[in-house]
Amino acid sequence: MRKLSMEELNRMSVGEFKEMPKLPVVVVLDNIRSQHNIGSVFRTADAFRVDKIILCGISATPPNREIQKTALGATESVDWSYEPQVLDAVASLKADGYMIVAVEQTDGSVSPAEFSAVNHKKVALVFGNEINGVSDEVVALADACIEIPQFGTKHSFNVSVTAGIVLYEIFNKLKNV
Repeated sequence: MRKLSMEELNRMSVGEFKEMPKLPVVVVLDNIRSQHNIGSVFRTADAFRVDKIILCGISATPPNREIQKTALGATESVDWSYEPQVLDAVASLKADGYMIVAVEQTDGSVSPAEFSAVNHKKVALVFGNEINGVSDEVVALADACIEIPQFGTKHSFNVSVTAGIVLYEIFNKLKNV
């Protein structure tokens, strides 16, 4: 076994990426404090060809040196917008036919493996603040909640790790829909 070279990875250019079909998923970042987390989510969104990221509230926006450290250029490939109020972003997505999915620990949440998005052509995943999670108002508007099972002493994953796990599962469910 050997590592593949960069040439063998055959990655597309930003222009080619922009032309490719996207996963019908919008990522909503609800008041994310860490610019490194935001950059990591951009990079993961690029990897799974997510349609768009909506940055809300206190979430920093590109261009930003700290975001760029972890995004490694994904702010150029992934479409994004800023909405001051997360509720406005979620209401607009819901009106556009998106299934709103809060990634949060709730009494009705399901694991990413149990989540079914097959009947929905468009999904909006809402990831919350590192301390407070997804706002209660957004949870109340959500069509579903996803929670990653955990078996250690901590009660949550880092938001960028959570985004990677959930987007991978959603990608596998929606890639052929």
